[in-house]
Amino acid sequence: MLTAIGKEMSMQRGYLENTAVETIYWGGGTPSLLSADELLRLWDQLQLNFPDQALTEVTLEANPDDLNPAFLQALKNTPVNRLSIGIQSFQDQDLKYMNRAHNAQQADYAVKLAQDKGFDNISIDLIYGTPTMSHTQWNDNLQQAVALGVPHISSYALTVEPATALAHAIKKGTTKAPADQESAYQFEQLMDALEEAGYEHYEISNFAQPGRYARHNTNYWKNKPYLGLGPSAHSYNGSSRKWNIANNAVYMRSILQEGRLSFEQEQLSEKDRYNEYIMVSLRTMWGIDLDYIAGAFGNQAQQILLEAAQRFAEKNWINITADSIKLSRQGRLFADRIASDLFLE
Repeated sequence: MLTAIGKEMSMQRGYLENTAVETIYWGGGTPSLLSADELLRLWDQLQLNFPDQALTEVTLEANPDDLNPAFLQALKNTPVNRLSIGIQSFQDQDLKYMNRAHNAQQADYAVKLAQDKGFDNISIDLIYGTPTMSHTQWNDNLQQAVALGVPHISSYALTVEPATALAHAIKKGTTKAPADQESAYQFEQLMDALEEAGYEHYEISNFAQPGRYARHNTNYWKNKPYLGLGPSAHSYNGSSRKWNIANNAVYMRSILQEGRLSFEQEQLSEKDRYNEYIMVSLRTMWGIDLDYIAGAFGNQAQQILLEAAQRFAEKNWINITADSIKLSRQGRLFADRIASDLFLE
């Protein structure tokens, strides 16, 4: 697999049109299963194929149970300068419900251990809306996260993906399904607790101490091109998207034996680009830039947008200024609905 990913890098060298690479995100699966030497092997290939790098952030996704003292010490000898740790919860019953390999004690220990080893740029993931977690327990989760002093917290409502063990258990009636009303209440708890602790709610699911935003993710939300490497990886160049085949064996065979990359691609229409910009930018604290809409899509598109947005302004779900359209606090509960209603049909 590492050889195939390395060869894909050489195949994809021209995709970003010699744009300097600013951020790298090792994620998508469980990259913390790789050793530090294996990460360095991929790093050497990156330097060979993308020499004009202007790196500010190199993030590694990690499971708490993979973070031991030896691995973290070895990571200090790699370019990784940011960790995204999949905590999900500091409550054992939640972790068991989500079929996670780690327990609550390991979750807390992993963060403290990473800090002790010199990693101060840490993000943790938390999930709310599980039927095993009361509002009091969710507040305890948030207070424990704040007490750890991590600069970045990503938090998502539990979603049940089809063809998963959780979906099967819910269908059989052996476990409860998440409730939308409970998730909405816990989302409000999330906003209250983290804003009170000084975190900025800079994207619907992301909170950061001032100036500690995830640079890589922020580039997605600001519509910058990106290149994805490996099975299932997605790439975007401003006018089209492409995504690699998900099957590991086919991915490796097509590269190593057939000398080609197996992927699908779609060309984005002007309507697609408009709708994607609305969907992504509305989720952020910067909101929809009205000047960008006029410049990229025309004054008529801007006028249509303002007219469509007016009814949400009357509900106090959005705030409209001369420069932007932003979600209000109440509107954050309805972000997806508002965005879809603002799309061009």
